[in-house]
Amino acid sequence: MAIKVVSGASNDGIAGWLGDALKVRVKENAEKGKANRAVTSIVADALGVSRDSVRIVSGSTSPHKVIEVDGMTDAELREKLPQR
Repeated sequence: MAIKVVSGASNDGIAGWLGDALKVRVKENAEKGKANRAVTSIVADALGVSRDSVRIVSGSTSPHKVIEVDGMTDAELREKLPQR
């Protein structure tokens, strides 16, 4: 699933959908993997899965990333995440 990360935000959370990408805000800055760890944590919490189940599979140094969640299809992810 495609996501767009906004690092250095005032609060953590899922901001909704930006086209086909899920927009995720994180307080952490994009340095030394801090924002990536925050992203996986936020998405895992929103889905009710373990943090180890969420992986960034591409875009680790970009605000545009692709994540994968163990045992879930893209359609299942979209159904479970907020539709704001």
